[in-house]
Amino acid sequence: MTGPERHKVSWWIKISGIGLVLAAGALLAEKPLTAPLSSKIQIADLTWVEVRAAVEQGFTTAIVPSGGLEQNGPHMAIGKHDRIVFWAAQQIANRLGRTLITPVVSYVPQGAYDPPTDNMRFPGTLGVTEEAFAGTLEGIARSLKATGFKTICFIADHAGSLKAQAQVARRLNEEWSDAGIKVLDVTAYYGADLAQQKWLLARGETPGSIGGHAGLQDTSELLAAWPQGVDLVRLTQWPGRSESTGASGDPTRASAERGRALLDLKVDAAVAQISGERGSAPAAH
Repeated sequence: MTGPERHKVSWWIKISGIGLVLAAGALLAEKPLTAPLSSKIQIADLTWVEVRAAVEQGFTTAIVPSGGLEQNGPHMAIGKHDRIVFWAAQQIANRLGRTLITPVVSYVPQGAYDPPTDNMRFPGTLGVTEEAFAGTLEGIARSLKATGFKTICFIADHAGSLKAQAQVARRLNEEWSDAGIKVLDVTAYYGADLAQQKWLLARGETPGSIGGHAGLQDTSELLAAWPQGVDLVRLTQWPGRSESTGASGDPTRASAERGRALLDLKVDAAVAQISGERGSAPAAH
């Protein structure tokens, strides 16, 4: 083979090699990353590829639970709301089917700062303004919409969150009315409070023993959802106390068994509302 011939062959080899590289690159560029459907339902536990795969396979409902970091008497941890709504959100998602859950929004309205009001009067309470909380919910909802979720469910375990939650849901529904996206203000979850009180009254309790904040209902729910967050012995350690405990009713009458029944009422109510508004039956359980 002469020198020019060898040069010609070498040139064709180089050109062919470059062509193969470009072709392989094109094939790789056209093939998106894939992942099998995960059994996890917490968005924070998934990779972005797993979230995309879940949405593509019909997981288009997302729950946005909000809790709160506030005083709950001397017998219960400050993260009570977070623990309860985290537990409940998982039950709701499993009942609904094809649903993922965002991390719990911990920072919610808790009262004024100066002078402090409501729960802000007690050390350890961490609150934000209604505007800050509303902005957080809106940002989460917009992020979920961008990912492809079609039904976004706001679920609050704290009364002080309800006003802002409703306002954000209403505003986004108006904005997205033609986009096929629903933002649900799941009022039935917190609204189950009345059914809970009736359930307790039917079992011999009184309005006085049930109480309100950090009382029989809250304490029973946390005993069911996260028992290590409750120490009822602490309620008996300060006889004749003059300082407010931040709790009401008789939390010593709480139990995990009652808590499970009370939480079922909240979960059932939320599942019924969400299923009705998204037009699908909940998964069998």
